[in-house]
Amino acid sequence: MKLNEDEKKIFEDFLSFLQLHPELKKWELTSEPVLSLSDLEIDPSQRLVRCNQKEVALTTKEYNLLCLLAVNNGRVLSYSQIYEKVWGEALTVNERGTVGYHVRNLRRKLYSADPHHPFIIESIREIGYRFQTTS
Repeated sequence: MKLNEDEKKIFEDFLSFLQLHPELKKWELTSEPVLSLSDLEIDPSQRLVRCNQKEVALTTKEYNLLCLLAVNNGRVLSYSQIYEKVWGEALTVNERGTVGYHVRNLRRKLYSADPHHPFIIESIREIGYRFQTTS
C-alpha cells in the first residue's frame, strides 16, 4: 500500500506525537506468543494461521476450533467440551453435527495447504476429536 503525501504527513505527525508522549506506551498491548507445531503456526495477535508457510484463511469458528484443538495437542476433547468453548453454549442434540461440519472444513483447508501435513485432526468415535502432531 502506497501512501499519498497527505497520508504520509498524518503518519509522521502521529509518530511525532507518540514520541512526545511516552506515557502512551502503557496502553500498548503485549503480544501473544505464536503457537508452532511442526509446519503449523498460529499467531493470535494477528489471527493468522500458516500451514507449511502458506496463510490459511479460516472463519472465526474454524480459527477458534483450531486454537482449542492445538493447545490441547494429544488430548481427546468431547463434542460438548468443544461446543461449550467455541460456541459458548451447552451442547444440545443437533450441535454435534455443527462441530463435525466445522472440523471437516478446517481439515480441508489445512490439509490442502500442506498435503504432507505433520498433524492430524482425528475423529474419536462417539466422543469427539483429538489434534495430534505426527512428526
